[in-house]
Amino acid sequence: MGVSTTRPAKGVTLVEADFPPVNALPVRGWYELADAVRAAGRDPDTRCVVLAAAGRGFNAGVDIRELQRDTPDRRALIGANRGCAEAFSAVYECEVPVVAAVQGFCLGGGIGLVGNADAIVASEDATFGLPELDRGALGAATHLARLVPQHLMRALYYTSRTATAAELHAHGSVWRVVPAAGLRDAALELAREIARKDGGLLRLAKAAINGIDPVDVRRSYRFEQGFTFEASLSGTADRVRGTFGEEGTRT
Repeated sequence: MGVSTTRPAKGVTLVEADFPPVNALPVRGWYELADAVRAAGRDPDTRCVVLAAAGRGFNAGVDIRELQRDTPDRRALIGANRGCAEAFSAVYECEVPVVAAVQGFCLGGGIGLVGNADAIVASEDATFGLPELDRGALGAATHLARLVPQHLMRALYYTSRTATAAELHAHGSVWRVVPAAGLRDAALELAREIARKDGGLLRLAKAAINGIDPVDVRRSYRFEQGFTFEASLSGTADRVRGTFGEEGTRT
C-alpha cells in the first residue's frame, strides 16, 4: 500500500498509487505522490511519466474519515489542503509530460491530478466528477474547467454529478477510451511514443506549454481552497461532512 515507482519501458516511469479500498488518499499519501512524481520528472532517463492507480478506481479524493477525526487546530484539514496542492502542482510542474491512466471513479482530488496531467487515457468504465458540495468542501473547479466547457463544469460542480470517459473524449480532454483490461497498455503506448522524442526538447516543450497557459492553475486552486477553509471555520463543512460514511464507504 502506498506509492510505487517502476520503469516499464525505456524512457517511461510509472507512478502508481495504491490506497485501499478506494484510493481515498490520506495526507501522507498526497505528499508521497507528489514526491514520486517530482523525482520521476527530475530523472534524466525519464521522458514521460504515467500516473496510475491500483484497484477499482483511480482516485476518490481525500480520506474523509481522516478529516472527520480532525483535531481542534484543523491539522488534518490544513494537511489535506497543502498535500493536494503539492500533488497537483507536482503533476503540473513535472519536467516531462505526464499521462494519466484512469479507471473506475476519478473524484475530487483525482480531478486535480488528471486536470493537471498532459494527457488522459481512460477505461470505458471511468467517470469524472467533483462531489465536493456533498462532502463539505470546495475546490478543483480549476481542474475540472480544463476537462469540460465552462457551463458544463458549473453544472457538474453544483450538482455533484459525474461525466463519463466517452463524454470527456467527445470534449477532447481524454485522448483514448479503451476497455478496462487494455488501459495500462494504452497509456504505456502513448507514453512510449512521447518518450521517443528528444529528452531535452521534451523538457523545453513542457516548460513552454505551461508558460502559455491562460490560467495559473496553482494560484487559482489555492484561491478555491480558501473557501474550503472558510466553510470549515463556519461549521458548514463539519455539518455536511458529518453525514458522510453512513453507507460505510469512502468516496
